[in-house]
Amino acid sequence: MIDEPAAADPAGPDAYLARLPIGEPLPVPSDGAPSWEIFPYDGELTVRVLRAPELPEPPRHGEDGPESCPDCARPDTDFLWTDEHWRLGTADEPDGLPATLLLWPRAHHDLLDLPAELSAQLGPMLQRVERAVRSLGGIGRVHVNRWGDGAAHLHLWLLARPEGVTQLRGSTLSLWMDVLPPLPAGVRAERARRIAAAMAAEGGTAHA
Repeated sequence: MIDEPAAADPAGPDAYLARLPIGEPLPVPSDGAPSWEIFPYDGELTVRVLRAPELPEPPRHGEDGPESCPDCARPDTDFLWTDEHWRLGTADEPDGLPATLLLWPRAHHDLLDLPAELSAQLGPMLQRVERAVRSLGGIGRVHVNRWGDGAAHLHLWLLARPEGVTQLRGSTLSLWMDVLPPLPAGVRAERARRIAAAMAAEGGTAHA
């Protein structure tokens, strides 16, 4: 018996893109994020029109390896804390959250090619950073986010939600961080120092 060629996957990537309403107006869903209590914006909203896919996608920073990666080139003193395998820093721009941190592996890896040894360390390292953030006091949750569309070097965002401010809970916290008034420079620096010291208490080097 001769095998018949497999039919085209009706749920494959080309079929998915073909179903997207590229260039067409889209309604704001009545039960979508803009209707949630935790959504930071009010008033009349419209949905942006979808642009056509850009394939192949433009390269991310560091896509060609560590030689082209700005994160690899940064000295340890640019970070709050470092050890042999990991580096912890803050976002480039101040925001209004109690703490906004980024965790990088020292070596140039993305999540997909992170070696088994570092993958095994990642969970405990995230727990360790959360403990350091919670040592500030007044922290309700520490949200962990990974997007990776701008840089090829793996980096995870850790966003601290202030305790009791339940309007900031959930998936819209990253929107609120742009809306809230930024922390004063002195407050931000002191919080960074305390987080770095808490991390160094379990090993590694504090730079803040």
